Amino acid sequence: MKPFDWHADPISRATAITKSYRNTQNVRRFLTRECGEAFRFDRPFMAWLKDGADKTMGDAADEWLRRQAEKRKA
Repeated sequence: MKPFDWHADPISRATAITKSYRNTQNVRRFLTRECGEAFRFDRPFMAWLKDGADKTMGDAADEWLRRQAEKRKA
C-alpha cells in the first residue's frame, strides 16, 4: 500500500493522521471546510496533530473547534 499523499490524496473525516502527516494546502482546505473560514494552524494545534496518538482528520477538526470554544470562554 502506498503512503498517503497529504498534498494530493482526498481527505475525509475518517482519514487517519499518519507519521507522514504534513500541514499542506490540501489539509488546510479540508480543515477550512470542516471548521470554517476562521481556521488557522497554530503551534499548539500542530504539535497536537503530530503527537503520535491515533487520530483522524475528523478528530483534528473537532479538536480545533473545541480549542476555539475554550478561547471564547476565557
